[in-house]
Amino acid sequence: MMEYKVKIDSFEGPLDLLLHLIQQLEIDIYDIPAAEITNQYLMYVNTMQQLELDVASEYLVMAATLIAMKSRSLLPDHESDEEDFMDEEDPREELARRLLEYKRYKEAAEKLHELEEERAKVHSRPPADKLFESNAEGPLHVSIFDMLGAFQKMTRRKKLAVPPKATVRREELSVEKRMHALKEKLRSAQSPILFDDLFDSHERDELVISFLAVLELMKQNEIVVSQNGNFADLYVTAGGNDDEK
Repeated sequence: MMEYKVKIDSFEGPLDLLLHLIQQLEIDIYDIPAAEITNQYLMYVNTMQQLELDVASEYLVMAATLIAMKSRSLLPDHESDEEDFMDEEDPREELARRLLEYKRYKEAAEKLHELEEERAKVHSRPPADKLFESNAEGPLHVSIFDMLGAFQKMTRRKKLAVPPKATVRREELSVEKRMHALKEKLRSAQSPILFDDLFDSHERDELVISFLAVLELMKQNEIVVSQNGNFADLYVTAGGNDDEK
C-alpha cells in the first residue's frame, strides 16, 4: 500500500476555512447557519483526512465546536423557566466575533503584503518562496481551499458516472510518476486544461495520487492554477520553474 503524507503550510487555520465557506455560501457572518456551515466544514476536514494531509488538531477542535453548535441549534426552544440555559451566550456570537477579528487581521496582513510588493518593485530581490502562490497574474487567487472544493466536486461527479470495474489491474502509480505525466500533458497542451480533465481515473487511490501530484507541482511552482470568478471552474497550465533541460 502506497503511503504519501503531505503537510500543507498554506493552511492558515480553521478560521480561514470558515471565512472561505462563508464567502462561498454567501452567509451573513452575524447569522451563521450552524447546520449548513458544520456540514460544509466537516466535508473539507474529511477530504483533508482522506488525502492524508497533515490536519492540525485545531481543525478538529473547531469541528467539535461546530458540532456542538449544530446540536444546540437543533434543540427545541426552551421556556423561560430554564434560566441557566437561556442565560448562556449563543456560541454563534462568540464565533462571529472571532471571525471578524481574524478577518480584520487578515485584511491588514494582506494590505501590508501589497505594500511590501510595491516596495519590492523598487529594489530588486529574488521572489519570496511562497507555497501555492502563482507567479502568473490572474483574476483571482486560487487557495488550497479552492483546490479541495474542486476535488470534492470532481470526485462526486466521478461517483455518478462510475464505469464497470476492469478485470485487469492497472499499474500502481507513484506521486513522482504522476507529477512527471502531468507536466508532460500540460506542456503539450495548446490551451489551459480543465482541472477535472487531469483526473482520467475512477479509482480512489489514483485520484488521490493525482491530486497530491497537482499540489506538489503547485508547491514547486511548476504549474499555474487560475479561476475567472467565484464558483467558476479551475484551469491549469504549465508554468513557473522548468528544471528539465
